Amino acid sequence: MGNEALTQLSATELAARIARGDISSVEALEAHITRIEQVNPALNAVVVKRYDAARSEAQAADERRARGEPLPPLHGVPITVKECLDLAGTPSTFGIQALARKPAAEDGVYVARMRQAGAIVLGKTNVAQALLYIESDNPVYGRTNNPWNLARTSGGSSGGEGAIIAAGGSPLGIGTDIGGSLRVPATFNGIVSLKPTKGRMSDPGRYSIPLGERAIVSQIGALARTTDDVALAIETLNGGRAPAVEPPMPLGDMATVDVARLRVAYYADDGTLAVSPAVRRAVIEAAGMLAGRGAQVLEWRPPDVLHAVDIFYGLLSSDGGATLSGILRGGQKDPRIAQLLTLASAPAPMLASVRGLLRATGQKRTLEVARNFGQRRTADYWRLVEAQMAYQQRFLDALDRDDGGPFDVIIAPACAVPAFPHGASKDLLTAGGYEVLYNLLGYPAGVVPVTRVRADEESSRKRSGDRVERAARAAEQGSAGLPIGVQVVARPWREHVALAAMRAIEEDARKRDDFPASPPL
Repeated sequence: MGNEALTQLSATELAARIARGDISSVEALEAHITRIEQVNPALNAVVVKRYDAARSEAQAADERRARGEPLPPLHGVPITVKECLDLAGTPSTFGIQALARKPAAEDGVYVARMRQAGAIVLGKTNVAQALLYIESDNPVYGRTNNPWNLARTSGGSSGGEGAIIAAGGSPLGIGTDIGGSLRVPATFNGIVSLKPTKGRMSDPGRYSIPLGERAIVSQIGALARTTDDVALAIETLNGGRAPAVEPPMPLGDMATVDVARLRVAYYADDGTLAVSPAVRRAVIEAAGMLAGRGAQVLEWRPPDVLHAVDIFYGLLSSDGGATLSGILRGGQKDPRIAQLLTLASAPAPMLASVRGLLRATGQKRTLEVARNFGQRRTADYWRLVEAQMAYQQRFLDALDRDDGGPFDVIIAPACAVPAFPHGASKDLLTAGGYEVLYNLLGYPAGVVPVTRVRADEESSRKRSGDRVERAARAAEQGSAGLPIGVQVVARPWREHVALAAMRAIEEDARKRDDFPASPPL
């Protein structure tokens, strides 16, 4: 096979062909290195390369196969990993200059599991500084561009992964998610991702949200071009279907899920930021695909998402930005981070003035975020945790008791807008509550591509003096052709149910002319 054909294969198919001897690991590796070198100058997605080491590992993989040794599930398959995850001999900077000269002594546990499964790491991919924005840009490595439109972001904070996988430079990658960092790059780049249940694969990183903040915990997850690849990666990251860990964390098999028996809730408006026309259409069409397979599908509205968003921001900003300020002291700050820290650390009287100004100037959406900043006492943090627990129960009650329930799966927007122009994340911090809701709840949530924006549906948003609404409208203008995915959510510890629904949607969406199969790059 030619290099181009090899880089269009899924990780699952590459593993099968390498195991059969149809292709070698060296051939698969070289094809992806060639592709990275073709597209990365335009994308700046792969920021740490380890080609020589990877070539040696691929050669050793082919030798093991030739000797007839047992082969692990990802034997000889090239992958990439998010820059913040420890890979022996390379730095994990989080986009922070002070960490650039500190290579990791050993692989992190999840990188190690991928390598033990036979995967060969080509390199590491770009991130948002401190992993805090849904746009991958930082003072260490610069900006990553979207392969569908270089003038737009690939998302964040796992944006480098999203861009290089979509462009064919890597079939599979791993990243992290505390507020949409896997799911936003997936929808912006037209690929698949999954964030597991809170506590299944907790992110050990220390240079983003304070490690001691345990109410909302970043999770390790996977990105790929197919649901089957994401499922394989999640099983690998989990340590197997039934890993020998305490407490036990068995992972279900999506093949056992009968989609026709699922009860599905869907919504295209959570009461925060209204979605683009293409996003609404994608949600409705994805719900229809499941209905077409026999699932019981009903339109639904999650309870008081704006309140959930308040809790989310309140919890994550409870230290007033003190931890992050200490990490970044003396180094260059991304302008968006600097603005956030100024707001988070401002004295109470100044914050009150800022809120008053935002209210007086009609900046409703910015106020919805800013009202949650300000350093809190320990007792305030405990009350927020209690509010989180109360909301989690309220949400579960709605899933169980609302008309049409109890629901097994939720179909929702992955982001309110398509991939937006570079720099817009300054105003579009999360583009609504669509992603962060499921970090607050701790539910497993994935994204699967469905469609692309049509020329006649770029925007129906009215002109507004609100800067968030203005930024959303600007993101929608000129968005024709960009990919749109939907978010698929399941109950805690039922990742396999979400994956089964995602696979069904993917199979039906791929039959359509507007499926975002491959970017033009």
